[in-house]
Amino acid sequence: MKQQSARRPASHARMASMGFTLIEVMVTVAIVAILASIAYPSYTDYLRRGSVQEAVGNLSDYRAQMEQFYQDNRNYGTGTTCGITLPSTTRNFTYSCAPGTPPQTYTATATGRTGTSVAGFAYTIDQRNSQGTTCTNCAWGFSNSTSWILRKP
Repeated sequence: MKQQSARRPASHARMASMGFTLIEVMVTVAIVAILASIAYPSYTDYLRRGSVQEAVGNLSDYRAQMEQFYQDNRNYGTGTTCGITLPSTTRNFTYSCAPGTPPQTYTATATGRTGTSVAGFAYTIDQRNSQGTTCTNCAWGFSNSTSWILRKP
């Protein structure tokens, strides 16, 4: 008995070695583009939320230091300077403090630096722990709030 060869015809061998078709590549590129268009905004928002935590953490620490200063001196500062010096700038924010007209008040502000993901954001806190957020031309779609906004509403 003669054995039959299990060889494929020449046309099948040639088709198997050709690789991907243009349509298959285009479909793959389209799927990757759709996934990227969904993932990129979520990723940038995630980075922005992380940057916001820098301001909130620093302002909270600053408020605790100012309360300690008040306990020791019975005022939050004299003239135009607050009793405790804020870090003037960090990676994403610029900080400032303004004592109020009676020396028993102050307002500390963290303002988003130009060119960062938090540009236009401003977070404030005062001696009563009143927190506020102001956002001009920001991606989160609000302008003013009487609390700290930590994520996109």
